[in-house]
This record gives sequence, C-alpha cells and structure tokens, in this order.
Amino acid sequence: MWTNQGLQGLLQKASVKNDMMREAMAYSTLAGGKRVRPMLVRAVCEALGGDGEKALPAACALELVHTYSLIHDDLPAMDDDDLRRGRPTCHKAFDEATAILTGDALLTLAFAVLADNPTLPADVRIEQTLTLARAAGCNGMIEGQARDMQSTGKTLTLEQLKELHNCKTGALIRAACTLGALAAGATAQQTRILESYAEAIGLAFQVQDDILDVTASTEVLGKTQGADIAQGKNTYVSLLGLEGAQATALELRDTALKELNTLSLTLNTHTENPVRHLQSLANYIVERDH
Repeated sequence: MWTNQGLQGLLQKASVKNDMMREAMAYSTLAGGKRVRPMLVRAVCEALGGDGEKALPAACALELVHTYSLIHDDLPAMDDDDLRRGRPTCHKAFDEATAILTGDALLTLAFAVLADNPTLPADVRIEQTLTLARAAGCNGMIEGQARDMQSTGKTLTLEQLKELHNCKTGALIRAACTLGALAAGATAQQTRILESYAEAIGLAFQVQDDILDVTASTEVLGKTQGADIAQGKNTYVSLLGLEGAQATALELRDTALKELNTLSLTLNTHTENPVRHLQSLANYIVERDH
C-alpha cells in the first residue's frame, strides 16, 4: 500500500502527455507484485532509526527501475514472455514499441524522482542517484541480463551462475539496502553489514525463483511456469537439483539472519528488535510461493 500510493502519486506528478504512454506506464507499474525492493529500502531506513517517509522516493525510484527491467525482459528479443504478475505483459497488452518506450520512460523517471526529493540533503540525493545508476547499469543489472542472454543453452558452473545473479537480481537488492542506509545516515560499518545481508537474500531470492519455476503453477506464479527450463536457462535447480537448491536457499537465509545479528550490535536504540522487519523479509524470500 505504501509503495503503491507513492507510485500513483509520482505517475500523476509526471503528467505524461501521451495517452498510450501514460496508460502503459500505469499498467505495468501498478500491476502489483511483491514489492520486496521498496520494502527493503523502508525496513533498512527504519531499522537504523531513520524516517521511513524520507525513504519513499528512493523506494519508488527503485521499483520504477525494477518495472522497466521486467518490461524489457519480457520482450520477444529477450525472454519472450506473455504473462507478468498474472496479466498480459506490456508488449502484449499494447505493442512492442510502446513497451520499449514505457521501459525507457520509467527508467529515466526514476532518476528524476531521486533528484527531486526535498526531504533529503543534496549530497545524500547524489549518493542515492549514483547507487541506483551503478546497480542498474552496465556493471550491475544490465551485466547480469547480458550474461543471462549469452549463456542461454550453455552450461555454467555454479560460481558463474552466482556471479550472473549477483548482477541480474542481486544488484537492485543491494541497492535497496544502500538507499535505505543513505536515507537514515548509516555508518560505513552498518552499510557494509547491510550489503552482506543483501547479497545473501539477493541470491536466496533467485534460488527460490528457480525452485518455484518447477514447483508452482502458472496461476500462482503470475507468469509462465517452466519458462526457464523451456528456454535452456541455467538455474540453481538444474545445477543442484531441487533438494540441493532448497538447502542452498535456507543456508543463504541463515547467513542473512546472522548479518542482522551483527547489525543489531551497532544500533543505539530502545526499540525492541529493530531489525525484525528485515528478518521477516529474509524469511519471506525463501518461504514465498510466487
């Protein structure tokens, strides 16, 4: 609800002149989804004693980038998917050109949102902008997507698959924690701990995605079940087997929880268990069914 309200407000403020573009941007952005990344931004900020409302623009900017990546990922030249979040993908609901432009529009809007946050000092906004640009760019998410496309039909080692997903999925999840930390004025030590936590849950998120691709139905997933296997994608299930992948997801979750225990020692707060929301998110990532 928090993220959706923020996203609705941002799209209204953007005052998109083109009717089809405005409709397509809203169609993809407000389609729902787990909203894990924006929840992480807020949970990190509040765990460190910051004001969660000051983190809302960064949380929304991150979700705009995530939505753009999904629109482009679903295109025929990429993964060629017909369903996303239980509805026709953007290029199916509209057309390919509109989908490409909608992704471009959401990506560029994200940086305007970060820059135009009056609740944070200019130096913090600059750091947040750099954080998101690096995470989304040629050495972050885009690098992961490029590796994913280039490795389709080939067999990767486990380490190569980990490197791929540290970029493709992990980069934005690490950015979520860093954006929240910046909004709260975190110390360098706290930021390092949070980035280690984020790396663990980022990989756990992808492992669980791979598990669900073979265990959940299309109706529950909201996207085509078995698509990764059909396209010859490398997955944790294909390399480790189902039981091995499930064990790996739990190990990564436990690593993340240990990092939160370390983070708690750095916090000067009277709040009972200030990291509880971050703990809940780590558990949710490996327990979710879609």
